[in-house]
Amino acid sequence: MALAIFDLDKTLIDGDSDFLWGEFMSEIGAVDSNSYQKKNQYFFDEYAKGKLDINEYLEFCLEPLSQHSISTLNAWHKDFMQQKIQPIVLPKAQAVVDDHKAKGDRVLVITATNRFVTAPIVAEYGIDDLLATEPEIKDGNYTGLVEGEPCFQKGKITHLNQWLAKTGESLEGTYFYSDSHNDLPMLELVDHPVVVHGDDTLQEIAKERSWPSLDWR
Repeated sequence: MALAIFDLDKTLIDGDSDFLWGEFMSEIGAVDSNSYQKKNQYFFDEYAKGKLDINEYLEFCLEPLSQHSISTLNAWHKDFMQQKIQPIVLPKAQAVVDDHKAKGDRVLVITATNRFVTAPIVAEYGIDDLLATEPEIKDGNYTGLVEGEPCFQKGKITHLNQWLAKTGESLEGTYFYSDSHNDLPMLELVDHPVVVHGDDTLQEIAKERSWPSLDWR
């Protein structure tokens, strides 16, 4: 038995859920479509280049959550799942998740994308454990702020270490599956780093280090 940890965006799913949520919010008129889409694309490109200012990005993407009730957001999310997420769920990724479970491994998703967007997607894969950036809630509504440290780059390790201390799980024999060079700190931490749909930078690193490189699309 070991831990099997998965990144979410562009790993378990064939797309970026945070970017797609922004697209969805624009399409339904919940945000100003023109300006929001431009900023959404800007941050998406900065992430790809490894230059994302995570705090600036989270201020941008969490602010719309504070403008609507959680019940309204949850109703929208159901449509979002059907329109944007179901088409990019990967059966081969599901098969790997199921295989780890069959071996008795504990499956965990760790993602920089916030819990509101990601929790229903992770549940779709039958995964119970999720570490994500936590949007702050006060008086039953999102505030637009982050609770604690963003679950991004080295922040993923912080969240993971806290989870390990709480659960008593060990990193011995752990797998981590990811597409992004932003996850290099996590990939270097585990016994079994696996690149899935790797970006160009990560593909080069995988080649140099003889890490497995997979495509589930």
